[in-house]
Amino acid sequence: MDILLFGMQGSGKGTQGKVLSDKYKMTIFEMGGQLRKIIESGSPLGQKIKSIVDSGNLVDDDTIMEVVENFILTIPSDQPVLFDGIPRTLRQSEKLLNLLSKNHRNVFAVLIKISQEEAIKRLTQRRICESCKGVYPPSYKAEKCQHCGGNLVTRQDDNLDSIKTRLNNYQNETMPVINSFYNLDHLIEVDGEQQIENVAKEVVEKVAYLFT
Repeated sequence: MDILLFGMQGSGKGTQGKVLSDKYKMTIFEMGGQLRKIIESGSPLGQKIKSIVDSGNLVDDDTIMEVVENFILTIPSDQPVLFDGIPRTLRQSEKLLNLLSKNHRNVFAVLIKISQEEAIKRLTQRRICESCKGVYPPSYKAEKCQHCGGNLVTRQDDNLDSIKTRLNNYQNETMPVINSFYNLDHLIEVDGEQQIENVAKEVVEKVAYLFT
């Protein structure tokens, strides 16, 4: 069973995605990381994506699906995948579901749910490791990353105007995707406003039946 992991910016879905992948031995597909990896490979697809990015354009949905299929074909057919960062729109969702169905893969959605007010609070206070890009909440008081020792900084786009733009895009573009899975009864909701360990416990428990 593959999982599409959804969550408003600041919901901690990256953290919870790692929890799920460790618990259920899932391979994580993170769109940004995959695009960088393919560009660095120098493959024909990588050159195509580099040309799009260098021209200042967004990678189109058809090319994104090409990236997804390229990824799927490199793993065993029974290896579960956790998709993080895709689909972002209804059009992407339709294309992705068709692609997964074509490759005989089943999928379910998981939403780490927080309010917009909580998202703004977290995003304006969080810090990012300059080196490994790890994300740290306000409760983490040290100045160095606990994983690599890198400096912790505030992202330039973690200002109120940029945050509101990103959250509005999420509401307008991604919420309709989430609602489509809700209407199909293919969505698990998890309360993302709990302590991190409690969110992890809930998400692991709620998805357990998908892997039995």
